[in-house]
Amino acid sequence: MGAVKFFRHSTKLSRYYIPTEFVVVAAIEFLVLMFSLYLALEIRFGDGGWGNDFGDFMPKALVYAVVMQLSLLAFGLYQRQTGRFINMLVLRIASGLLLGLIPLGVSFYFMPLFFLGRGVLFIAVIISFLLISIVRLFFRKVVKEHNMWTRVLVLGAGEKAGLIREAINTGEIRGLNIVAYVPLPGDKDISDNIVTQSLEKPLVKCVEELDIDEIVIAVDDRRSRGFPTKDLIDCKMSGANILDLVTFFERRAGKIRLDMLNPSWLYLSEGFQMGTFRSIGKRVFDISVVLVLLPVLLPFAVIVSLAIFIESGGRGGVLYTQVRVKQDGLPFKIYKFRSMVLDAEKGGVAQWASKNDSRITRVGKIIRKGRLDELPQLYNVLKGDMSFVGPRPERPEFVEKLANAVPYYDERHRVKPGLTGWAQVCYSYGDTVGDSIEKLQYDLYYVKNYSFLLDVLILLQTAEVVMLGKGAQ
Repeated sequence: MGAVKFFRHSTKLSRYYIPTEFVVVAAIEFLVLMFSLYLALEIRFGDGGWGNDFGDFMPKALVYAVVMQLSLLAFGLYQRQTGRFINMLVLRIASGLLLGLIPLGVSFYFMPLFFLGRGVLFIAVIISFLLISIVRLFFRKVVKEHNMWTRVLVLGAGEKAGLIREAINTGEIRGLNIVAYVPLPGDKDISDNIVTQSLEKPLVKCVEELDIDEIVIAVDDRRSRGFPTKDLIDCKMSGANILDLVTFFERRAGKIRLDMLNPSWLYLSEGFQMGTFRSIGKRVFDISVVLVLLPVLLPFAVIVSLAIFIESGGRGGVLYTQVRVKQDGLPFKIYKFRSMVLDAEKGGVAQWASKNDSRITRVGKIIRKGRLDELPQLYNVLKGDMSFVGPRPERPEFVEKLANAVPYYDERHRVKPGLTGWAQVCYSYGDTVGDSIEKLQYDLYYVKNYSFLLDVLILLQTAEVVMLGKGAQ
């Protein structure tokens, strides 16, 4: 029972909450990847001689395991929705391992110490695929049989509690077991379609009997009589995790819900820290990533330039500039490869790109799918107008419109805009005010919880977005 309860919690890494089950799975799979390489060596050479040099092979095994696991992370193997369908899970494992061969090949070229023969590498990938698939299917069965999802008790059964129920039904929140909703005097419009738990005994007793891990406060009016303040203190002192509704969505959905947000939550909550040290570290990180990627991406930039030039018959530029809004609301020029016809905005009226937009050229459709049209923005990153990771910069016309219509919209300009961002990996392309509101909720999460770890996670997940063409228009 204790082991199951351990799995139901989350592990906090630099303000980013990761389900403990994924931490355990990742650790096991790291060992599996290392074992796969040693087993491949034994199969390939068959004399067991490598066993005498176990320590000498360790650096190669570590590099293999690290690169492959980062590749699996890039393909979303450590997200809850990945395991919903077995065929998609197996496909992502295979794709992640195959993708990992590219950086491994590069590392062999620059660091011969880590070189692995093609035969050994081929066998190791096959073994890794088989063993990781077995590990995932085993954990899938264990989690289902032992119900390892976090057990949650919701204080409230009215309108606010309904937001939780709706988020679970739509898949916005996964991996939770909502044990019951507790109606309180401050609730409005209590639904008959939810499981409720009356407080006929002290709340702390209910928490113990129902084996609750987390309590979420979702009552419509906390000021009403009957709100169990003392009981919540008892539960907190007994070890239960207690969250308000905004924090609950922040941790479980990776976003800050605007429809629940109030100013006091913003200035009382942790986060929103961007001191001098963090700014310098982020700048060094940006420059380092650009310098590493430039040699790889330069050939693609040349090919894209030639394709645009040939398609347009030499008319118009290969590049185009556009005014966007950066940190502190200041304007700057962004650079992109031209993916639309020359007169895309007749009369100079700003327009969002829409699905199947007729203004997009044939070459433009291809480069937009792979985000190749944004390669020139590496110059913006080097120049310092943009960061590699951050909220996507919008045009001044759209910013003015959205700032007037959407609360807290200007808060996304507290940090540098990015080439990629949390909203880009969590949400598809948006061309409406509603989409902008949804993306702002992810942007606020990033501004609040920025860390080096989160930047690395976003970069890895961007690989999946680019390769699968998610959200491109």
